[in-house]
Amino acid sequence: MNKALTYGRYQESPQAFIARYSSLVKRIAHHLMGRLPPNILLEDLIQAGMIGLLEAQQNYDPSKGASFETFAGIRIRGAMLDDIRRGDWVPRSVYKNSRRITEAISVLESILGRDPTDQEIAAHLEMSLEQYHQALNDVNCGRLVGMDDLGVAEDAVSCGDSAEENLPFQGVVDDNFRLALAEAIKTLPEREALVLSLYYDEELNLKEIGAVIGVSESRICQIHSQAMQRLRSKLKAWTA
Repeated sequence: MNKALTYGRYQESPQAFIARYSSLVKRIAHHLMGRLPPNILLEDLIQAGMIGLLEAQQNYDPSKGASFETFAGIRIRGAMLDDIRRGDWVPRSVYKNSRRITEAISVLESILGRDPTDQEIAAHLEMSLEQYHQALNDVNCGRLVGMDDLGVAEDAVSCGDSAEENLPFQGVVDDNFRLALAEAIKTLPEREALVLSLYYDEELNLKEIGAVIGVSESRICQIHSQAMQRLRSKLKAWTA
């Protein structure tokens, strides 16, 4: 959809359009801030969100049925997350620990026939429980972690095949992965499953989840990270 049509709908100049929806950008940025590491700056999120707003203004089509606010909100949030993911500020040790934890959980699950405890994982890694919890904090709070990180990549198309030709098959793959993910979540320890539900479904931040469960924000960060590592282990056939 072109600019003229967008402005015709709202009867606003570009400046008035930005002024009208800047509050939407700021609201989304503040909401995300509660779910991100402290070194992410609010100003950077807002700047990325403004770019998403302008992209939404260029691409909005009212004939699709969604309101502009709904469409723009998705674009704004996506632009913010894309900007964060482009940043290469995570130490290599964090990625190394993430892989080690996932591998340890997988090995222990095979040996024990159940989900290993924090103490068992720490012992396998030859860490103290405190060191293991700190590693979980670094993995979870030192990078942006989401369910999308577990899934099939958007560009997961075989070499030599066009994306369009693979779209029907990719839809089946994605649907099957979601089913596998849902089943894997059901097998998690109750508290870990609850944290994921509150974080992703209810969109509570870590501090709010801590208040609900009755533990510290730092502990919620650890529980969330361990749940994600368990899911990676359970879904390794999909992410290998």
